[in-house]
Amino acid sequence: MGVEQRWAAFFRWGPYALLLIATLVAVSTVRLVGMTVGGMYATGGLILGAVALQLWWGAAGAARPGPSVAGTVYYFLRWAVAFALTWLNPFFAFYAAVGYFGAERLLPRRLVRIGLLASAVTMAGSQSGGLPPHGPIGWVVFGAVFAVNVALLTVFSHLAAQEDERARVQAATIIELGLTNDRLQAALDENAALHAQLLVQAREAGVADERRRLAAEIHDTIAQGLTGIITQLEVVSLANGQETAREHLARAQELARHSLGEARRSVQNLSPVALADDCLPEALKKLVDAWSAAAGVPAELTVTGTVEPLHDEVEATLLRIAQEALANTARHAGAGRAGVTLSFMDDEMTLDVRDDGQGFDPLAVAPRSTAGGFGLGGMRARAERIAGTVVVESEPGYGTAVSARVPLVRHP
Repeated sequence: MGVEQRWAAFFRWGPYALLLIATLVAVSTVRLVGMTVGGMYATGGLILGAVALQLWWGAAGAARPGPSVAGTVYYFLRWAVAFALTWLNPFFAFYAAVGYFGAERLLPRRLVRIGLLASAVTMAGSQSGGLPPHGPIGWVVFGAVFAVNVALLTVFSHLAAQEDERARVQAATIIELGLTNDRLQAALDENAALHAQLLVQAREAGVADERRRLAAEIHDTIAQGLTGIITQLEVVSLANGQETAREHLARAQELARHSLGEARRSVQNLSPVALADDCLPEALKKLVDAWSAAAGVPAELTVTGTVEPLHDEVEATLLRIAQEALANTARHAGAGRAGVTLSFMDDEMTLDVRDDGQGFDPLAVAPRSTAGGFGLGGMRARAERIAGTVVVESEPGYGTAVSARVPLVRHP
């Protein structure tokens, strides 16, 4: 049983119990206090009145749980009966003590102090030897006892007020904690939903990124290799001598082997074959020389700055961009000369591929050609994956320059 339930039981049955105790004590002290026969009859009538009053309030009080007019009438009627009983026999103070309890539940706030003081008068009269006080000394004793009762009432009322305030603050805190817990649970549920959504998006983004990577690798390896093979075979079909045909067939075979190796490494997400044994400048030198021999266009590589070992991803990205740029030059530029420059700087590096070909309008080129190539868009995507950029400068009739700028990330 909780505290509130215990108090409710006391307010309902406590007056009966205290009245019974007071009655038993009063009966046993009739001669001690010198009660008359008329006093005993009056006491009996008041006891019946107290019981009737309590029965009435037991039925009417359930509908009035807080301070009300009926509660005020009940409280002061009960006090009047207790005062009269205590006047007849001081031991009825046991019953009068009930006036100290529940005043806040029955009386409006402005009458609570008055009700408690009235109960203190009854208690002081009983404690000082009975009402009315006898002589000046009796009044002095009554006054002193009444003052003590008032002081105790003041102290206990202050403590009760503090306890009520503490209980009110705790109740408000519990309510606020409940609301906070509800908001926290809602936030956790929302975060869980967002986390699940992010996982789905990350999975989809990872799939899309892997598709783009494989597409770009296939374009840079198999597609370019097949293009080179077709070119060599076309030369073979037009060749007049067997020596020339054998030379171009050997080049086609070498291109096929190279493309097969690149395809395998692309699927396994490894570095390009050219970087397996060589650093980036050496791999670019071999790429430029091989491209120049295959395309029949003079080309040279220039390296500036202090060469440093680079992160595998940086090397692979710049090598692929160089391959794509040179392949575009061979297919579209009609150039008479080309040049590749690799520049090492403090915290970044650049790769420039230039030609003196026919040029084009960069704004008129779609991100992906209708032939399925990745072209300029693919180069830009590769650079952006490592926080780099690709800029194309070109104009019809004035050649093309492709410049890739990426962070200089050293090999771990």
